Amino acid sequence: MISVESLSKTFGSNGQPENRVLRGIDLHIEAGQFVSLLGPTGCGKTTLLRIMTGLETPTSGTVDLDREAGMVFQQNSLLPWRRVDGNVAFPLEMGGMGRAEAREAARESIELVKLTDARRAWPYELSGGMQQRAAIARALVGGREILLLDEPFGALDDQTRMKLQDVLLDIWRERKMTIVFVTHNIEEALQLADRVLVLGGGRILADEEVTLARPRDRFADEFVGALMKLRRTFAEAVGA
Repeated sequence: MISVESLSKTFGSNGQPENRVLRGIDLHIEAGQFVSLLGPTGCGKTTLLRIMTGLETPTSGTVDLDREAGMVFQQNSLLPWRRVDGNVAFPLEMGGMGRAEAREAARESIELVKLTDARRAWPYELSGGMQQRAAIARALVGGREILLLDEPFGALDDQTRMKLQDVLLDIWRERKMTIVFVTHNIEEALQLADRVLVLGGGRILADEEVTLARPRDRFADEFVGALMKLRRTFAEAVGA
């Protein structure tokens, strides 16, 4: 579903010092996997995700996605002059679909994120968590099979974050999607993913399979033990 080969990215030109953000990344993600990209700020997580979705061009190497991907950013980036259903339908309208048809097609995505009662609300009327639900719905619209998320819950309080994690897992199970989720939160990575990639210095330093049964209980001994192990792996990999 997603294949990355010998991927590197360097920023800097016109006499400015070069900053090599990604260094020879090789990665294959199977269809239906939930993968977390875990790493400290500045390690290249977001750049890798942006290259996957085509928002950045690699300096060298290739990325191949065999389905169209939707992306969710840390900031919801909703259009303030469109209601929720208009925001969700926007990609379809830009693709040439008629307004009425696009709004009707947006209903399924809005229902998936449990925003049906707020579909005619303006973005400013929504809480932060509801805004991110709308952003996820927009990324899903049109039946996309790959979802890329860049720390989408980073600005939310703990209770809202956990609710949104559950919503995302429900979508993943129902749609059988491929999800790549960027986070610097080790517990969040373990709670969500069945594979955790630790990035540091522009490289993949560890690739950990998560075998915990679902649903996952954060307070269960098995989860706590796996969390401690992942924390050690992270610390050893990035030198924290």
